[in-house]
Amino acid sequence: MENVLRPVIVVGGSVVLALLIGWSVDRLLRRVDDRHSETSLWGLLRRGRIPFQLVLFAALLRGSYDEAKLLVEHRIGIGRTLTLILIGAAAWLVVSIATAVVDTSYSRYANTHRDPARVRRVRTQVALIQRVVTAVVGVVAIAAMLLTFPAMRAAGASLLASAGILGIVAGVAAQSTLANLFAGLQIAFGDMVRLGDTVVVDGEWGTVEEITLTFLTVRTWDERRITMPVSYFTSKPFENWSRGTPQMTGTVFFHLDHSAPVEAMREELRDILRECPAWDGRDYGLAVTDSTPNTIQVRALVTAKDADDIWTVRVTVRERMIRWLTEQHPHALPRVNTAEAVLPPGQLPGPAHTEPDGAATTRHNHAHSPGPPRTGPGRG
Repeated sequence: MENVLRPVIVVGGSVVLALLIGWSVDRLLRRVDDRHSETSLWGLLRRGRIPFQLVLFAALLRGSYDEAKLLVEHRIGIGRTLTLILIGAAAWLVVSIATAVVDTSYSRYANTHRDPARVRRVRTQVALIQRVVTAVVGVVAIAAMLLTFPAMRAAGASLLASAGILGIVAGVAAQSTLANLFAGLQIAFGDMVRLGDTVVVDGEWGTVEEITLTFLTVRTWDERRITMPVSYFTSKPFENWSRGTPQMTGTVFFHLDHSAPVEAMREELRDILRECPAWDGRDYGLAVTDSTPNTIQVRALVTAKDADDIWTVRVTVRERMIRWLTEQHPHALPRVNTAEAVLPPGQLPGPAHTEPDGAATTRHNHAHSPGPPRTGPGRG
């Protein structure tokens, strides 16, 4: 009877005690979370309930297993298995606690600072810190698991003896990987590029969607994803439109006839921008920036609060200004001067402007050409 009750008491007691302690801690965290709703730390810590209970169960069962006298012939294997479970659950719990602390710190920072650039910078750093912590804890946990095997301890001693040679070989073999790793740390803490930044790389315009220790993903305007090593951003020039302030200035160019009404275009540009919600109202302007024997180049200058709005303002100005010129001032549109010119409204055509020389000469000759004989009084 004792051989049956003892394993049941030991194993069942470990399970019940682990569940009871886990439930008590979870209830305590829930009460603290209700009292301190201004911070999300306690609610995030509750996500570690399962690894916490698993750590308690593995620790209690590992410590009391010898007293259970269960499967004595497999005592070493079962004890090692429980040790491995304990190490893995402890690593899981550490990662959960670290994630909760880091997420809470970022949420508090984001709620107290209104600068989007600084918030994106901290968000990038937080994401990389979480990955670094997870990787370090995972490596330490795997190393601790391997050291539970006696054969691996001897292998570890020999590896330490040849650490110098292995370091040189690994450094040569993983040169690009290490370069990307250090580049990722440089990006995270050097504030070169952040999550959510608008960048132009290799002629592609997009938004930084993901940053890891080795690669970076840019989402383009047409929903494509460009993945490139982070070392690209530390070794080659690129455009970061979100650096500093996100406010931007854009230009729209028009190629028009020399008779284009520039002053009226300035007034029309002002009316267009007043009706465009994407315009931030900071500045606008219109000027003739170049001229050729056939056309002039007119530049409209507009502003917006970010890259997305500046695109909207530019296309709106371009579309409405061209439509206005077509409807109100068709003579301002560029043309090839091989046909009769279209004069501005209100200007009467003169003899020197109505027709080309050839047409005028033809009409003049036609007016003086002999016609049919006239008939009338006195003609017989």
